[in-house]
Amino acid sequence: MTKSMTDALSSLASRMPRVVREHEVLRVAGWIPGDDPAAVANAAIGEVLRWAQRRCGGQLPPEAWARKSFDYLSGGRNSSCVRLQSGTSDLWATRADDPDKNVAERVWTTEVVVGLLPDQPAKFSARLLVSTPEADLQIEPHTPGFIQQVVENCRLISSQKLLSVAPTVYETETDAEDLIGYLIDPSRQLPIFVVTLAENGQADHPTLDTAALSRAMLGIGHVALLHPKATWRLTERFGKFKSVFGGSARVYLSGFSDDADPYIHRLVLANQLDTTDAAARATRWMRQLAAQESVLRTKLGRDVLSFAAIRDASLQLRQQNLRNEDASISDQLAAANDRIAALEKQVASLGSEQDYYIAEYEKERARAELSESQAQKSAHRIQHLTDQLTSKGNDPDHDIGLPSCWSELADWSDQNLAGRLVLTPNAHRGTRKPLYQDFETAARCLLWLATDGRNQRIHGGRGNMSNVTIMDGVQNASCGADTYDFDWNGRRFSADWHIKSGGNTRDPIRCLRIYYCFDPHTQQIIVSDMPAHRRTGAT
Repeated sequence: MTKSMTDALSSLASRMPRVVREHEVLRVAGWIPGDDPAAVANAAIGEVLRWAQRRCGGQLPPEAWARKSFDYLSGGRNSSCVRLQSGTSDLWATRADDPDKNVAERVWTTEVVVGLLPDQPAKFSARLLVSTPEADLQIEPHTPGFIQQVVENCRLISSQKLLSVAPTVYETETDAEDLIGYLIDPSRQLPIFVVTLAENGQADHPTLDTAALSRAMLGIGHVALLHPKATWRLTERFGKFKSVFGGSARVYLSGFSDDADPYIHRLVLANQLDTTDAAARATRWMRQLAAQESVLRTKLGRDVLSFAAIRDASLQLRQQNLRNEDASISDQLAAANDRIAALEKQVASLGSEQDYYIAEYEKERARAELSESQAQKSAHRIQHLTDQLTSKGNDPDHDIGLPSCWSELADWSDQNLAGRLVLTPNAHRGTRKPLYQDFETAARCLLWLATDGRNQRIHGGRGNMSNVTIMDGVQNASCGADTYDFDWNGRRFSADWHIKSGGNTRDPIRCLRIYYCFDPHTQQIIVSDMPAHRRTGAT
């Protein structure tokens, strides 16, 4: 009888050491302002060393305070530092280990790099990692304490914004304009967690401790506290569907814009924060999201440097200098052995890190497949219920009102046509300030697409949709030679149909075009572009 490899080795499993994986928890990247970059870099290094001194269980060697390379071994609380000076560049990097006080075999590792480059401000980056054999790591990320020390004593800028330990308070409409500008800034990398107050007179949210939340996410996320006057301005600019107010909280991820998908930027309603336990759950989720985004948005080797890479460069430079100086064979061999040992440690660490990322990838792939499956099931269920209502003489869309202007159309579509029709970001942008003025006709066409047009695609195919009159002067037709490909939600589609008015004119004031396709998987109409005629190779 044959056995699998796992069965054959099961008797040995209890004797084998548990696999320890290194997880990267968060990354911080920024720069330190100041007229003298060398002085502010030296001050930041001092803050990091003072923090490391309190945690090392002893006394750091004199080389540490002289800003030189050193190795400090202290029963698991080990610290190492590399100073790499080459030409006009100066890099200082440290790595410190700290065993968890409550969980056995869990070890926290902190890496910090402070760099000076010609004609640039002092660069600062940090990584927090954890090594553990735990199969299911459950933590609430918190940036290391030295980040707060650097922010308070040296200042630190990240994503073009000066970091603050306390939440940023926005009280007036003028304050709200500053926030709006930062929300839509395409260069912004850090997520913004906007917490609103339900009424005037409140100094803080009744259940969310925004001060503690801001400290925990310092360097990986901003916390904004909005008073009611400021929330009204957000609603006027982005619409209710993308705004936040009345004691609710919302995260605005990087890349947010006027045409962003509101479901990506998660909203936590006030009634989901009404108890201490509910607020604690929301806080935990916010901290985890900020940490995940920091690893996702910053690039290792560009925004954040690893200690291993700098140590290897230092050892390589040492070898080269020994060769140039014609040093003894024994000295060169010792340098080579040191570099080999460092590279072996780096390879082992990268292998552990790779295992972690593969495991995380598999989790995300499974989650994406489950989400897609559930979305398809929901779409079929919604269609089934809609057909039942229609068969009984009820019109589920009877009470849908039309938007009163172009600025409301995108939100109106997201709210009333969700699950049946979706506007791509390109279509969202087209509805901002178009030259075509008849927004009501455009809204009626979208409603037709989400109802009659979609039903015909589901039940009757495409054959009976060609040259269908939707209203006087407005028709649905095949794109023909104007068909084009576009990407949406990670997939490629062909916009092969469009709604048109204005005859053959291409005057954007009188011409309406809504380019779309039907996705059989989600059973949605996907509007790729509107409301102007699109320039193509055929036109």
